[in-house]
Amino acid sequence: MARREASAGTPATVLLGKLGIEHRILSYVHDPAAEHYGTEAAEKLAVDPARVFKTLMVDVGQKLAVAVVPVNRTLNLKAMGAACGSKRASMADRAAAERRTGYVVGGISPLGQKQRSPLVLDESALTFETILVSGGRRGLEIELSPLDLLRATDGTTAALAAA
Repeated sequence: MARREASAGTPATVLLGKLGIEHRILSYVHDPAAEHYGTEAAEKLAVDPARVFKTLMVDVGQKLAVAVVPVNRTLNLKAMGAACGSKRASMADRAAAERRTGYVVGGISPLGQKQRSPLVLDESALTFETILVSGGRRGLEIELSPLDLLRATDGTTAALAAA
């Protein structure tokens, strides 16, 4: 996989370039009528949806955390709370998520967020050599090793996805 510098110009791609992490940038024309951004990415890029991961901001008590799960699965909030040492978890408010990350919903990347939050990647990612995550805007995906994603974000893994 060839490494590309920050040609897409998002904080996510800038961070990967700065860290020297090998990655590939993939883009497609986003349909504004699409309701499920991750599913749209998988379809338009002809990639197994299990390899395309969505970034979700979660309120785990007194802080926000980042959950990264496959687009064809849902987030188990109880498991996310447990992974963050909290008894409860709920989806973060849309405006709070956008303020915290500097990205818009549908384009929130787990990389290069304005304010860093604890990140938990669903353990299913480790079964793949590479996964796709948002590049920081709708229609932009980054392909990289799940281990490199964890390294770039100081993230951890847990069983987060529900059917």
